[in-house]
Amino acid sequence: MTAFDLTGKLAVVTGARRGIGRAMARALAEAGADVIGVSANLESSGSDVEKDVTAAGRTFEAIRTDFADPDAVRALGENLAGRERPVDILVNNAGTIRRTPAAEHSDADWALVLQVDLTAQFALTRAVGAVMVARGHGKVIFTASLLSYQGGITVPGYTAAKHGIAGLTKALANEWAPHGVNVNAVAPGYIATDNTQALQDDPSRSKAILERIPAGRWGSADDLGGATVFLASPAADYIHGTVLPVDGGWLGR
Repeated sequence: MTAFDLTGKLAVVTGARRGIGRAMARALAEAGADVIGVSANLESSGSDVEKDVTAAGRTFEAIRTDFADPDAVRALGENLAGRERPVDILVNNAGTIRRTPAAEHSDADWALVLQVDLTAQFALTRAVGAVMVARGHGKVIFTASLLSYQGGITVPGYTAAKHGIAGLTKALANEWAPHGVNVNAVAPGYIATDNTQALQDDPSRSKAILERIPAGRWGSADDLGGATVFLASPAADYIHGTVLPVDGGWLGR
């Protein structure tokens, strides 16, 4: 067994249907973990992420949950916390974004983004994390953002939520580290996924972004796999409350 081996572990990945979540689930499976994938529109069987996980020789279970629905999130937390086989790794990747100038950003958009990207993350982690604390070990990984550090443009709700995720990561780490539970986050840079399609399709924004990235390219979802496995593994046992940028050097520019 190596420091990065996840054989026998059970990982929950939210927002697992596509993009970064799918890549995270695949990487965890390839490192040996069985996976429970959660997403609002996840197929009960035959999904791409299920095929990825089973191709790696691991088991996969699909759970459909709408993170905009607090009652559904509460039920998911109770489900996962009450299982005979406990969750070893929780990857909080589910999220949404609304792009509108701040002066026109509606209450509905603000409330939706804060619920999905921050409040639901806390509610689920509180339920699953309590069991980890009682057991004396576990790994929690949030998906933060470059907008956990910066302000962005036309995404005030998303920026507020992702700043909140960075703070929540540290707050939970402070309480749970003494109980053997690691709470950390990855902060993806500009990754070529559906979530950033509007930016990719805007010639001036896309050009400006690319010119700022020292690595000279947009990231791919697979670029998040290694960081996720690292933070989920025994190799990161003494890492608590950190937000790890995976950004092609953007923040160092």
